[in-house]
Amino acid sequence: VQLVESGGRLIQPGESLRLSCAASSSGSEILNLGWYRQAPGKQREVVAIIFHDKRTQYAGSVNGRFTISRDSKNTLSLQMNSLTSEDTAVYYCNAYTGAPPRAYWGQGTQVTVSS
Repeated sequence: VQLVESGGRLIQPGESLRLSCAASSSGSEILNLGWYRQAPGKQREVVAIIFHDKRTQYAGSVNGRFTISRDSKNTLSLQMNSLTSEDTAVYYCNAYTGAPPRAYWGQGTQVTVSS
């Protein structure tokens, strides 16, 4: 499984940003896709997950501001609105396959929210 994120950049508070992740697999079926983030000095945390049945799950801190989506080609997106400095982090794309059960990570994309 290969994951390539894009879209991270410096952005001002209150603005919107969209992240993308191109997920591809030459073998195992990708079941769940998700976005995680890691701020300086903090542990990596889940931001949002979209399951194979299209159910979504969000961290409380982003619920109502962020929207996760995926298309039939497993292109994952994260629409982020009303960004604040607390959203500054490296954002990672994550994929989970069921057979065999394994998680994969992208290289990360930096989002910096600052005036």
